[in-house]
Amino acid sequence: MSGRAGANAREEILGRIERVTGRRSAADAAESYGRIDRGYLRRHHGEKILELFAERVADYRAAVRLVSAGELPGAVAESLAARGGGAFAVPSGLPDEWLARVPPERISREPSVADLDELAGAVTGCAAAIAETGTIVLDHGPGQGPRALSLVPDYHLIVVTADQVAADVPEALERLDPSRPLTFVSGPSATSDIELSRVEGVHGPRTLEVLLVP
Repeated sequence: MSGRAGANAREEILGRIERVTGRRSAADAAESYGRIDRGYLRRHHGEKILELFAERVADYRAAVRLVSAGELPGAVAESLAARGGGAFAVPSGLPDEWLARVPPERISREPSVADLDELAGAVTGCAAAIAETGTIVLDHGPGQGPRALSLVPDYHLIVVTADQVAADVPEALERLDPSRPLTFVSGPSATSDIELSRVEGVHGPRTLEVLLVP
């Protein structure tokens, strides 16, 4: 289907929906959204949030380590050295001090999408994390890079700081900008679609490692 034909089909479908439901202005949509009842419990956990987050991340077969801010550069270098040879994709906004002990030849700043499959892995920060579900959220800002950077390489190292960890989903969502491209990471990529057998690394990294900085 050509681009113009595809656009015409889209316009026709949207036109039919509008004829049935009626067109709503942005103000109407915002008002309707504001009327949603949000009387649910917003926070299930009040203490030991970091411990809960680490436990839930480990439940997903991800490796998680607690390291102090001073230990972080050494921990990053140690984790990458354990992966053998090769360079790692790094977004432009990742703090230089996190990589201070990594040999420069093992760092590939802002690699092209075509080069990602040849790299040993990726190192990023995150936008938020959720203790209740052990989930890490990327909004692909400067310290996280484009979505492909966190999906193509077979190994992903994510640094999570204590102030980024929310107790529950509602609290985390309030910290996020819904207009940004959000990726929710709960452990290594895995699927059981094929004969109900768990297969890892199909839709993203096979190995996820998290460095949690209290």
